[in-house]
Amino acid sequence: MKINKYKKLRNGKYELTLENLEIITLYEDTILKYNLLLTKDISSNKSEILEFDKKCDVYYIGLKYIKSRARSIKEVRDKLSREEYPIDYIDLAIDKLKEQGYLNDSIYAKSFLNNKLITTSHGPYKIKQEMLKKGIKESIISEVLNDYTEDIQEEKIKKIITRMIKSNRNKGNNLLKRKMNIELINEGFSKELINNAINNCEFNDDKDIAKKEYEKLYKKLSIKYSGKELEYKIKQKLYQKGLVYEE
Repeated sequence: MKINKYKKLRNGKYELTLENLEIITLYEDTILKYNLLLTKDISSNKSEILEFDKKCDVYYIGLKYIKSRARSIKEVRDKLSREEYPIDYIDLAIDKLKEQGYLNDSIYAKSFLNNKLITTSHGPYKIKQEMLKKGIKESIISEVLNDYTEDIQEEKIKKIITRMIKSNRNKGNNLLKRKMNIELINEGFSKELINNAINNCEFNDDKDIAKKEYEKLYKKLSIKYSGKELEYKIKQKLYQKGLVYEE
């Protein structure tokens, strides 16, 4: 089948008009591989050419996906799988992207960690779980997390504790410490570092907190309650804050 007309498109493709007026679009890679600008003939191996072009399509979809932001190998594979491309086409695209340096899980993991250290309060365990979901091997994760030193972790923990103390001034110390434990464990820090940080932290005196909260609650609730019922309501509210007030 002779090619009557070529038209170069903006996206790196060529639009070919065949002698039967059929129009097909091919990547420049395909045009060059099969020397179509010179031969101007697609009849003898049209199916082979179209198959190669489909492989190019898989590759360029993967490349575009990476260029929007860094991705792990698993993320790219999952993306191409959702497009329902054949597995062998996906494997070829992944291999080519790796060979060209566009896909590298070790480099990706380092970048991922640095981003998390700058933008989040996540501890190493949480970051590890996130990396595992992205298909990063444990050996790579372990190596990368060596850069997340205890000094950096302790500084992160200290900031979280300071923030929680400021935002929970009306809570009793035991309740506040439990909340800190839960928060820091959920963020992915070790119990040892958490306990050390909390034990070395200075907290406000429970008696002073209870007195201030009692006075606030008395002023607020005495509008509606009085006598024993008022005292019960105040004690109930104080208990919810982890406080006990004794005159």
